[in-house]
Amino acid sequence: MSTNDPLFAPLPEAESRTIGGVQIEVVRAGGCRVKRLIYPVGFRWSKDMKPITGTDLCMHAHVGFLATGEVHIEYADGCTREFVAPQVMAIEPGHDGWVVGDQPAVVVEFDFERDTISRLGMPDAHRH
Repeated sequence: MSTNDPLFAPLPEAESRTIGGVQIEVVRAGGCRVKRLIYPVGFRWSKDMKPITGTDLCMHAHVGFLATGEVHIEYADGCTREFVAPQVMAIEPGHDGWVVGDQPAVVVEFDFERDTISRLGMPDAHRH
């Protein structure tokens, strides 16, 4: 990726941090948070985040837009989802996920902190 790529440029007025190798920038917009997440090449939730969260799977819902890269999601029941940019993503809680290929995954995500599932009308877990 070019260092001049605006997808990777710092967001003005964003709260910034890095957790488990993921660069996270958060900007509040009304009652919502808009986040830009940069998942590095080789990132896998069960390897990089599980030790931090202490849960076997990611228990957050994710709704957003995959701007670049490719992401593989796997639920506890073995169901999988593949997301390849450009694509909208809606991921239920209870998943592992990882970056596929040789470029980082950049996701623009929208959430309502602890109310994301109810405010977006998502299930609280993956179901068939």
